[in-house]
Amino acid sequence: MTPAPDGRGANKPATPARPPRSRWWIVAVVVTLLAINLWVSSQALKPNAPIRIPYYPTFIDQVNAHNVKTVDTTVNSVTGTLATPIRYPPGDTTSPASTNFSTQIPSFANGNQLASLLEKQGVTINARAPSSGPSVLESLIFGFGPTLLLVGLFVIVARRMATGGGGGAGGLMSFGRSRARRVEANDQHATFADVAGIDEAKEELTEIVDFLRGPEKYLKLGARIPRGVLLSGQPGTGKTLLARAVAGEAGVPFFQMSASEFVEMIVGVGASRVRDLFHQAKEAAPAIIFIDELDAIGRSRAAGGPNLSGGHDEREQTLNQILTEMDGFDPRTSVIVLGATNRPEILDQALLRPGRFDRRVVVAPPDRAGREAILRVHTRSVPLAPEVDLGAIAASTPGMVGADLANLVNEAALMAAKRGHAQVHRQDLSDALERIVLGAARKVMISEADRRRTAYHEAGHAIMGMLTPGADPVRKVSIIPRGQALGVTFSAPDADRFNFDQRHLLAQIKVMLGGRVAEEVVFGDLTTGAESDIQQLTRIARHMVGRWGMSPAIGPVAVLPADGQGPLLPGVSETSEETQRLVDAEVRRIVETAHEEATRELAEHRENLDSLVAALLQNETLDQEEAYAAAGLAQGAAAGAQTALQAGEAQEAEPPAVS
Repeated sequence: MTPAPDGRGANKPATPARPPRSRWWIVAVVVTLLAINLWVSSQALKPNAPIRIPYYPTFIDQVNAHNVKTVDTTVNSVTGTLATPIRYPPGDTTSPASTNFSTQIPSFANGNQLASLLEKQGVTINARAPSSGPSVLESLIFGFGPTLLLVGLFVIVARRMATGGGGGAGGLMSFGRSRARRVEANDQHATFADVAGIDEAKEELTEIVDFLRGPEKYLKLGARIPRGVLLSGQPGTGKTLLARAVAGEAGVPFFQMSASEFVEMIVGVGASRVRDLFHQAKEAAPAIIFIDELDAIGRSRAAGGPNLSGGHDEREQTLNQILTEMDGFDPRTSVIVLGATNRPEILDQALLRPGRFDRRVVVAPPDRAGREAILRVHTRSVPLAPEVDLGAIAASTPGMVGADLANLVNEAALMAAKRGHAQVHRQDLSDALERIVLGAARKVMISEADRRRTAYHEAGHAIMGMLTPGADPVRKVSIIPRGQALGVTFSAPDADRFNFDQRHLLAQIKVMLGGRVAEEVVFGDLTTGAESDIQQLTRIARHMVGRWGMSPAIGPVAVLPADGQGPLLPGVSETSEETQRLVDAEVRRIVETAHEEATRELAEHRENLDSLVAALLQNETLDQEEAYAAAGLAQGAAAGAQTALQAGEAQEAEPPAVS
């Protein structure tokens, strides 16, 4: 089996291109319309086509001039032929000349006088009975024609949609059917061998695989396998891949559908699709149903207060149908429902109770060993140079998840191909990581004054990172514009850390203030370059005070909502105004204390700051060894914990918009 480019299995045979649908009926309609138009035009432009003339004076004058040969009269109209053709209006050479005419007899005209005049001039008179109305054919055409046309158009559209020509899955007649993508057991290529870095999650799902392979030994002992398994974790950790791997290991059909695909504007369609999806899965049992982004329909019905829409909207009906279907599961059907979400805290409690999604598997970001294993999976089909050390790359990518690492490998391969390399080298991976984390370099001309100010801004971040205990080691400093930033300072820890102490958080605040303080110390004024730094350090300080209990004035009391959570009702706070003022005062105290310490330390180490700035102005980019050597400081003075992208995220070329 030839591995696919992403290393997850074999390449599937390419689906043959679908031949374009015939458009003959469109051509036929266009040709018919053109033919009708030409016929009407030819009739109107015939040399002897009847012309309409006024009763007086034109018709009377033609009778007196002995130019009228015959007439056909009714009660109120006259048609006939002339001896010599005339034009009307007279003198208009563009109008056709004709011997046939028609005119309308006014109601006040005396019929006897007209008859006498015609008889006197020797005109042949043919009388016709008054028309009783349109013919039967005309009545049918004008009465039922539009209706028949609409009915025919509706039938054509319905037939095209029913055969898939309308673009839907199943067309108009299958609007309420499930749109889940079904992958048969023979087409499953992902297995647990393609999943790396999340071994704990794989172990928890091994029991599901074993049950699907042989449910008899469980049913014999009266055991009931979980009806639903919820995979929760941040985006990119591999929840979808893990679900596909479970189906691949078990060798069962896999029904995949996003939760948002259930919901339509028409109420009841989502519930109908849920019923159809579970019906198909039960017929194909043993099988796996995978519902991605479950929070799209599984959001708590109690969140955000009362439902202003009345509580009977389409989303709630779809959720209720899922709950009903999972309640009616027979363990012997061997159908397992896998759900995935990155926001498990907002799910409805009815989904999480035993008997529905009664098992929860947390797919956590990988550690260093896990990242190395993920890199090995994604580099199966990528030729690597001998000097590439995946362990070193994994160590320099803390916080990255599987999707990030797959993107890193792909960017490195693209960069190697662009440079004409036969293999992916270490420099390609390093540059790809720099591009992903720091952003792509911009070719922008900046003044020497802005370049020097940027160098001091980044050097201020770097010096504070080198001097502050608990800060992450500085890995790279650059004054090359990237993205919206005119410069960046990249810091990364020596090892993964999953808990953050107060010293580390205060060190982060000081490092973020380093760029602004350096501008104050050297130039005596401020710029907009520290906007992003101020936002990040304020967020950390507020969390220290209001969520993590790191303020003696507030104590171990949570007075701020967690991320993604708000008050029960808009405009209502769970804390008093006095407590909120105290939180603001404590945040200001933490930030101002860090600002004073950073100002004092940078003033004391002005020579180190100037030395690092000189090296940056000369080389533009310094790696870890070069930066510490240029600053004249020893490495390891401030061992750290968490990845931090500091110093210049908002060193913008343009000032922010001010309303």
